[in-house]
Amino acid sequence: MDKEKERLQKKYNDYVKQVTPTHNLWWNMAKAFVTGGIICCIGQFILNVCENYGLDQKTSGSWCSMLLILLSVLLTGLNLYPSIANWGGAGALVPITGFANGVAAPAIEFQKEGQVFGIGCKIFTIAGPVILYGIFSSWVLGLIYWGLKWWGMV
Repeated sequence: MDKEKERLQKKYNDYVKQVTPTHNLWWNMAKAFVTGGIICCIGQFILNVCENYGLDQKTSGSWCSMLLILLSVLLTGLNLYPSIANWGGAGALVPITGFANGVAAPAIEFQKEGQVFGIGCKIFTIAGPVILYGIFSSWVLGLIYWGLKWWGMV
């Protein structure tokens, strides 16, 4: 009985080893670096163009954010952003473009279910937890800071 169990366990372990994809950490980091770098270079290009047209730094930053969000949503709608994210990994999650993709992807995926039950209910399935835990953690850290300041430790 134990021999049979051992043989099945070995067979299972061999199967798991065979189907588990292998990852090259250094290659994945290089791809993430290149992808994130390209996204940041596009953002810097937008900033430079805006400033060359005489916009101040704050307005240029606003235009850069809006255009990066627009580009991310368009690429998501054309089903290109998932390929970029699949290749570039964490590099495609540069905050503004990754967040825009996280909001747009569920909206596009569930649009066939209607405006309310499709888009309205599903649009924040990915971005919602980020917003929730971002706000909650900032609240907790603010409370800790307030307590430390109240006790004269800060």
